[in-house]
Amino acid sequence: MLLGLLPLFILAHFTHHLMGALLTPLLPFIRNEFALDYTQVGGLVSAFTIAYGVSQLPGGWLADRLGARLLIVIGVSGVALFGLLVGLSVNYLMMLIFLVFMGLLGGGYHPAASPLISDLVDPNRRGRALGIHQIGGTASYFLAPLIAAGIAAALGWRGSFITVASITMIFGIILYVLLGRQLHAGEVKVKPITTTAVAAFPGQRRRLVAFLVMAIMTQALLFSLLQFIPLFTVDNFGVSEEVGAAMLALATSAGFWGGPLGGYISDRLGKVRLALGLCFIAGPFVFLLNLSSLGWSISAVLIIIGMAHYTMLPIAESFLISKTSERNRSTVLGVYYLCSRGGPGLIAPVMGYIIDHYGFYTNFALTGAVLLIVTLGCAAFLWSSRD
Repeated sequence: MLLGLLPLFILAHFTHHLMGALLTPLLPFIRNEFALDYTQVGGLVSAFTIAYGVSQLPGGWLADRLGARLLIVIGVSGVALFGLLVGLSVNYLMMLIFLVFMGLLGGGYHPAASPLISDLVDPNRRGRALGIHQIGGTASYFLAPLIAAGIAAALGWRGSFITVASITMIFGIILYVLLGRQLHAGEVKVKPITTTAVAAFPGQRRRLVAFLVMAIMTQALLFSLLQFIPLFTVDNFGVSEEVGAAMLALATSAGFWGGPLGGYISDRLGKVRLALGLCFIAGPFVFLLNLSSLGWSISAVLIIIGMAHYTMLPIAESFLISKTSERNRSTVLGVYYLCSRGGPGLIAPVMGYIIDHYGFYTNFALTGAVLLIVTLGCAAFLWSSRD
């Protein structure tokens, strides 16, 4: 698995997120062309993320019936097709519509890929495998600001979408062939997933719900917050749009080491303890954005926030897969993906409204406080649990 399918899944994960990752670093360019306020900018983020989140539930259902390989490739080439149309949009409404379709076609990837990866590895290596898989998504969000800024400087923001989408669509077809050869080679043996039944221990169901709430809120709030980092650096520090886009790469760079390291540590020390530690760190560091200045301080804060966000992804997936029965696994994962991926679609416009009326300081302070309160509430149910 580690030498066969996993590299292909990393590549698939990278291309799956690439189009969505382009949107955030290009927001300053898009805002200037369409004369948008922060609330409307939040609406662009919502159009994609809400559709992406809502499509997770039917995406899992379709993956069971049409096959994981087809859903993975639709999540690459299908998303790229509408990413190309986003780059051709002539007004705000047209862009909103294409972003919705881009999100809808991407919903099948995670419900298809994550359980399949878990099936293909030993249970005591599940967190590590999912953490390594996370490198692909991290690479998208890390490289997208650099790619977007570089192409936009020469061809404009439309050129960024059109160029990347064209290459990604072609790659999706190649990926479909490569995955087919590996899956049908006859060398990959699926290992049954071992789980701890939710109802087997008193309070286990409450722990599962508490973990779900904590993981969803942390990821949704931090992801929403990161969407405004390019605008924050441009408007607060007076840097260029290209520099603002590149600043986002600092936060996403933490996923290269945070995801694999977090998965590895969680396999040994316990997923709940590590998740709690990350969530307790995230809230205060979000507030520290208010005290940062251009240079090392904001760089350090963004890296820590990125670490908290990206390290939580494989920990949450591994925990939920191992703590739910086969009958309920798709439902629980569907709820998790729906809320964690779609939640930013509801939160981002609210953040935009707060920034429009009260400024970045208030938004960062409220976000940090909410994260801390949610973590404290969930910790009451999770503190004594190792896994």
